[in-house]
Amino acid sequence: MIVDEKGIKDSWKEYMEKLMNEENEWDHSISAGVKEGPADCIRIIDVVAAALKKMKRHKAPGLSGLVAEMIQATGDIGTQWILDLCNGIMKEGCTPEVWKSSVVLSIYKGKADPMECGSYIGIKLLEHAMKVMETIFEHRIWQQIDIDDMQFGF
Repeated sequence: MIVDEKGIKDSWKEYMEKLMNEENEWDHSISAGVKEGPADCIRIIDVVAAALKKMKRHKAPGLSGLVAEMIQATGDIGTQWILDLCNGIMKEGCTPEVWKSSVVLSIYKGKADPMECGSYIGIKLLEHAMKVMETIFEHRIWQQIDIDDMQFGF
């Protein structure tokens, strides 16, 4: 049993890093076409507005403290800010450094031994602007996929 504060923190850190960084098996026989050249900018502000509207309300913020409701409350200014942010990310080819960090909360599942890390679920608090951006990019990807060429199986 670990009782010192540093030992407890180190134990949780080790457990969460292993849990959050677990690799999945990949089927390398499946390949996707590669698009060469610069990515097209997002020109339609309605796509951004739809992504903002799709965001769930009353969710905990990431490290910045910014939540979707705040962006939505700014109206066209916030929508334009997200549009500019997404286009900047596409132009630069990388996401903001601060999005690489998050807060992980451990919540007891209500069963098993509360002294075991495995009895807790880790909830990762992510940046809401990043979630909006992911929704926009996901929408763009699905627009480019030919459903007839896709295979689904279990």
